[in-house]
Amino acid sequence: MSTWDHGRIANNMGYRILEKGGSALDAVEQGVMEVESDPEVRTVGIGGFPDREGVVTLDACIMKGDGSCGSVAFLQDIKNPIAVARKVMEQTPHIMLVGNGALQFALDHGFRKEKLLTEASRKDYEEWLEKSEYKPVINIENHDTISTLALDMNGSIAGACTTSGAAWKMHGRVGDSPIIGAGLFLDGEVGGACATGLGEEVIRTAGSAMVVEMMRQGKTPQEACEAIVHRIIRKGKDMEDIQVGFMAMDMDGRTGAYSIQKGFTYAVKSQVREELEEARYQIG
Repeated sequence: MSTWDHGRIANNMGYRILEKGGSALDAVEQGVMEVESDPEVRTVGIGGFPDREGVVTLDACIMKGDGSCGSVAFLQDIKNPIAVARKVMEQTPHIMLVGNGALQFALDHGFRKEKLLTEASRKDYEEWLEKSEYKPVINIENHDTISTLALDMNGSIAGACTTSGAAWKMHGRVGDSPIIGAGLFLDGEVGGACATGLGEEVIRTAGSAMVVEMMRQGKTPQEACEAIVHRIIRKGKDMEDIQVGFMAMDMDGRTGAYSIQKGFTYAVKSQVREELEEARYQIG
């Protein structure tokens, strides 16, 4: 399952890997790479909206049910940060690399620099400069993530999360997407969860980890997503202007999703279903 309408792109690629007996890890990585590599998707990878300095910076993380994980943040000039995050997981003793360190690591491991600011994004940035106002638009600039969760034939779970971050953010800003426990969290005994929307609100509540913990305590994926969205609303201010959504899957393949505002969509693909659904929501 994957977040937003472009989740269908990730699901189609990932499921082809799963039905051939491939791993959940390969499925989520290759699935979100399809979205990262599509310049028409303006919130992920190449073609993503830049920050207020006109620079496209990317964040991503990847995780397995056994706790293995890798992450990169504030990465520039590399269109597939999820693949770099996997390299961090598999070839370093660390979990997260950022900025120039992440870029140098990527170059050392065979990735090549590419121009990420497309002509379309440059034009949008120039329009934004005329007023230079920063107010994320719900379900447009706020749907700045592609997150995917997958179960394979061996009963293993994996997840991936990748983004170009909030449009027109301050240079150096990092949201929830590359943070294990906030934008993504998995436990092979329970299941996995991921987040989308305004990252600052997700970080404050360690959102995805809390969804998984609710599942550990016996809630269904749907109930767990709802519980943490309600917690964010209780603790937050001016929620009418903020979107946060969670998506979850347990080890039996049951799924759930819930958001603060109407409009969060997610795609599900399995042997018995292939759907694009709108999540239930609190405000709308």
